[in-house]
Amino acid sequence: MNYALIGCGRISFNHVAAALENHLNIVALCDVDPSHMEEKIEKFSLPATVKKYTDYREMLKNEKLDLIAIATESGKHAAIALDCIEAGVNLIIEKPIALSLADADKIVALAEEKGVNVCACHQNRFNKSVQKIREAMEEGRFGRLFHGTAHIRWNRGPSYYEQAPWRGTWEQDGGALMNQCIHNIDLLRWMMGDEVDEVMAYTDNLNHDYIAAEDLGIAVVRFKNGAYGIVEGTTNIYPKNLEETLYLFGEKGTVKAGGKSVNVIEEWLFGDEKDDPDEVKARFHENPPNVYGFGHNPLYADVIDAIRTGRKPYVDASAGRRALELVLAIYLSAAEHRPVKLPLTACSTLDFKGRFDHE
Repeated sequence: MNYALIGCGRISFNHVAAALENHLNIVALCDVDPSHMEEKIEKFSLPATVKKYTDYREMLKNEKLDLIAIATESGKHAAIALDCIEAGVNLIIEKPIALSLADADKIVALAEEKGVNVCACHQNRFNKSVQKIREAMEEGRFGRLFHGTAHIRWNRGPSYYEQAPWRGTWEQDGGALMNQCIHNIDLLRWMMGDEVDEVMAYTDNLNHDYIAAEDLGIAVVRFKNGAYGIVEGTTNIYPKNLEETLYLFGEKGTVKAGGKSVNVIEEWLFGDEKDDPDEVKARFHENPPNVYGFGHNPLYADVIDAIRTGRKPYVDASAGRRALELVLAIYLSAAEHRPVKLPLTACSTLDFKGRFDHE
């Protein structure tokens, strides 16, 4: 299966590693900075046959590709994705799938029209811990859900933003919630039944006067099934990343997943006593070297299987849109100081430009 990667920055190492692990034929890399491509070729000892492009449109024209991963600045995801779908190429799009609901809707609709598979790269859904929790959820072991909470307590300092000036901008990124927290926000929404009724939120920029967007977000989410969710995400934690945790509370079950990227089950309590909590905690424990976890490999395997069998990927474009919608609803509620009802039909990060302008 012929594969190419567009965008060879920080997260691209995981994509190239997953492509190799899944025996994809890496045909081409694309980045506006040739040195980024050279770095990947050297790091992974890629063959000399791998083509290098600085213009993805030229790559689409010249190469016969089955799968492309898009790992550029977030604000460029949608335009590139739409061109790739138009060319009939299957996609993995790094989170967030887009920065506006209008663009996300175009991706979903065009992929459907062209019969192209699009996967939103929410790789933490493939964590062993998360898969075990999802199994319990689908088996109904929690009983009625009461509430769940997602906490992302990380640190991002000046050097992180200096490495890539698009970070923290409304045009190309968003803030802590859209960039660092969207994975756990995705998990919370997915686990709690996906259907959101209303959101009430606060966001602020307390400690990053060199970026345009927020570094703190706190939200209460009411789900249509009557359960509640709490999102607390920040990049202000001193002196380094502390934790990313997901709590789920039901009438017959309590679960806590923690670690670098919700890859460790820390509490496992169920009324049915179907399994031994200590054994579950020992078996579903991963310790990845960084916050990206081990999810890219199984995500790629799933997409490849989806392409071959004609099914939708486990995390499809609509799932990516739902994660984006919840972050945008939090932004809107905080900006307008009011509860926001879902579904949202139109909203973009650009709607919040200037919100935290520093004098």
